[in-house]
Amino acid sequence: MSKTILTGDRPTGKLHLGHYVGSLKNRVMLQGDEENKNFIMIADQQALTDNAKDPKKIQDSLFEVALDYLAVGLDPAKSTIFVQSQIPQLAELTMYYLNLVTVSRLKRNPTVKSEINEKNFGESIPAGFFMYPVSQAADITAFKGTHVPVGEDQKPMIEQTREIVKDFNRIYNTNTLVLPEGILPEKGQERLVGIDGKGKMSKSLKNGIYLSDSSDDIKKKVMSMYTDPDHIHVTDPGKVEGNVVFTYLDVFGTDKEKIQSLKEEYQHGGLGDVKIKLYLNDILQEFLQPIRENREHFAKDKNEVYRMLKNGSLAAEKVAAQTLSEVKVAMGINYFG
Repeated sequence: MSKTILTGDRPTGKLHLGHYVGSLKNRVMLQGDEENKNFIMIADQQALTDNAKDPKKIQDSLFEVALDYLAVGLDPAKSTIFVQSQIPQLAELTMYYLNLVTVSRLKRNPTVKSEINEKNFGESIPAGFFMYPVSQAADITAFKGTHVPVGEDQKPMIEQTREIVKDFNRIYNTNTLVLPEGILPEKGQERLVGIDGKGKMSKSLKNGIYLSDSSDDIKKKVMSMYTDPDHIHVTDPGKVEGNVVFTYLDVFGTDKEKIQSLKEEYQHGGLGDVKIKLYLNDILQEFLQPIRENREHFAKDKNEVYRMLKNGSLAAEKVAAQTLSEVKVAMGINYFG
């Protein structure tokens, strides 16, 4: 059965291995099914909800995110890659949906509550940030998304979108909007921990390995990775659980027998941190080198990258315009035919 899939990223910096494990890898796989319709959005409007005073950050990051997409194998011939702000229908849909959502419902959204606390907004919450779950509902429904790959922390967004779809279709006695389903990451790949072991890999925490990192940067970051603080001497038994190096080996290593052997040796004592870090470094260098080379290739022609984004945005706008027309018919506000 064919699926219409919507995914996206906020352009607030280059993408890292956490993005690859959590979403990019899955997007490349999904576009391999010719029956799927894939829409990939660079969510610059959403990024501006908490970066409105620093628009250059968004402008610069938009190009970097596009390069990361192309570098990992996202193909504009198979996926419609577009820029959120270039689709005016999304803002109009958001306005209509806001009338179906109460302020108290927005306040109850656990993801928004968590992010408000993380960003220390206090009482100075930008209105755009507060209501961005409704904007996300517009993004999903504009393309009649049937499946939306999300992390565990984004499940409340899908729930709120589903509520809006149900309310809209009920109130206006229509089936115009499609009820989406969330696609969660495979078990064990929900989040990639940062190199410091303190939490998920994050741009804000500066604990990530980026798809664009040089070979020297990768090695420096791997050699600084958090392991077992009690594993002081090579002969000391070490812990594998919570050891970031082994976490990454499980995700990126292909020789599972060797990795299991290294784990056993580390746990018994006799294997040093430097040795396993050098092994991981070799694996990540091999994995990231072709991505970095692809990225450098696409970066040589900035105009072509922007042309790809423009063409994708034009194609996406046609789809969103059709949905908006159907929404206005259902609401009875297509006054002039």
